[in-house]
Amino acid sequence: MDIGDLREHYTRAELDEGGLAEDPLVQFERWFKEACDAELPEPNAMCLSTVSPEGQPSSRTVLLKSFDGEGFVFYTNYGSRKAKEMEVNSRVSLLFPWLGLERQVIVSGRAERVSTAESLKYFLSRPRGSQIGAWVSRQSSVVTSRSLIEAKLDEMKRKFAEGEVPLPSFWGGYRVVPATIEFWQGRPSRLHDRFLYSRDEERDWRIERLAP
Repeated sequence: MDIGDLREHYTRAELDEGGLAEDPLVQFERWFKEACDAELPEPNAMCLSTVSPEGQPSSRTVLLKSFDGEGFVFYTNYGSRKAKEMEVNSRVSLLFPWLGLERQVIVSGRAERVSTAESLKYFLSRPRGSQIGAWVSRQSSVVTSRSLIEAKLDEMKRKFAEGEVPLPSFWGGYRVVPATIEFWQGRPSRLHDRFLYSRDEERDWRIERLAP
């Protein structure tokens, strides 16, 4: 197989200034709804990139659980690698790869913890198995076998056999407050449409077209 011969011809849509919302969160909501309506697999999946204290970037896929005018919210274990890196350097990047629509959205900004009340509200909405799962894993730590995870799961099931599963103190949400948001629409001949929203000094949004 010649990887160089793998290519797609992007012809599904175009993006121009006249079709953009003034607020990038409104534009994101439009595109997110279209991704859901197109039944793309996990349209809320996003690649989160963080940076270690040594300057080493790392990326992983997480799930967007809410968004509003303040930013994009996801949840994780506070002991995970991504959480530890965000506590040292809050600057992060998000990438939504909506390839089925020949689109990408790239967010850069800073991550901040959401309130305990907001984390609890979401935690209580999760399936019981996911609630218990949050108690099982010391995320990103080394584990010698799968059987240890399963044994811990059995232990937590017994511990929380009755009543509600409490919110772990080591688990909760982060909100990525955007500084820039780029909307990328694939076009023929790799001459893609790209528009970047960025804050000005008055914290209003400025829109600029970027070269493909």
